[in-house]
Amino acid sequence: MKPLKPLDEALAELLGQAAPLAGADTVTTFDADGRVLAQDCTSVLHVPPQDNSSMDGYAVRCADVVAVGVELPVSQRIAAGSAGEPLQPGTAARIFTGAPVPEGADAILMQEDCEALADGRVRINAVPRPGQWIRRAGEDITRGAVVLQRGMRLTPAELGLAASIGLAQLQVARRPRVALFSTGDELVMPGDVPPEQMRPGAIYNSNRFFLRAMLLRLGCEVTDFGIVPDRRDATIDALRAASSAHDLILTSGGVSVGEEDHIKPAVESLGSLDLWQIAMKPGKPFAYGQIPRDNGRAHFMGLPGNPVSSFLTFALLVRPFVLRLQGVQSVAPQSIAARADFTWPKADKRREFLRVRHNATGGLDLFDNQSSGVLTSAAWGDGVVDNPAGQTIAPGDTVRFIAFSELLS
Repeated sequence: MKPLKPLDEALAELLGQAAPLAGADTVTTFDADGRVLAQDCTSVLHVPPQDNSSMDGYAVRCADVVAVGVELPVSQRIAAGSAGEPLQPGTAARIFTGAPVPEGADAILMQEDCEALADGRVRINAVPRPGQWIRRAGEDITRGAVVLQRGMRLTPAELGLAASIGLAQLQVARRPRVALFSTGDELVMPGDVPPEQMRPGAIYNSNRFFLRAMLLRLGCEVTDFGIVPDRRDATIDALRAASSAHDLILTSGGVSVGEEDHIKPAVESLGSLDLWQIAMKPGKPFAYGQIPRDNGRAHFMGLPGNPVSSFLTFALLVRPFVLRLQGVQSVAPQSIAARADFTWPKADKRREFLRVRHNATGGLDLFDNQSSGVLTSAAWGDGVVDNPAGQTIAPGDTVRFIAFSELLS
């Protein structure tokens, strides 16, 4: 029997096959949330473009305000979007947030530190420091700076940065095209058969729903091929159809080597396949292969059928692969140290991913049933403890926590 493959080794092998997809899309910056940049974004201007006020108040020369109580005539009013005249010595300018600082002024006084007088003068009730409340030109972004780098997955903050340097459109990696299907004669789609009419041995297909949702969150275009019957010819037909126009074929179930598991011979009849037993729990069986086609190849990934196993192997293996297809370099989920408020007395030879959630005191509680078939654990939890092989856990131990927000985005 082959030894179990370490998870990190399996992931490294997968990423070695995940060459970024050819081609790019041009999208409006409004529509680029979640997409991956296909080229660097370089600023052609300073942001802000000139010194401006960060407060409503008065622009002054510090040399004119050396003591509290100085009164200065207000020589001009400068609103955001307009440009003032040079500030004459011995005067103040009424200024508003975002307005350019007039030439000659070297400080802004908040209006709360000033008193407008009826004769058009202002009494200064604080001594300013040079540069106070002035946002300098280029303080945020300097001309020529690479603001956003190729391979970044865009968030709302990055969209704002792109807009701040005048980019109305962005070049982004094209969306991976993914074919999704399930295998298993026991599977039934919700809505097709009411619960009271389910035949003995039948189960509703939950994997199809969360796998599709996870793919869509990663920016994929998903074609759902449904449930494929447990027959070799039907499996081959589905794989052949899916490989013709998709970058990745993703299946759940049928990746073992039993008589009713047809994925292995079906993929091998069209291309190549590696079946791995991965040293992780849950989620041991996994398959990766390739199916050639006229214009290249389609990747194939087969996930285990148990729902939590399928959920976690997707999060830990498929998700990084799909991101790398789009050119993302940093694909590892971030983990943090956390306190265990539970006991895990029996060490396993495999690396374990225990479903947990934070409690009111900042520690982690463990879901009672860690079976690979109990999807309730993933809905209840807010992440997993990444527990090394051979490791027990006692209350108060520091453990490695990976939030589902890291694994599902």
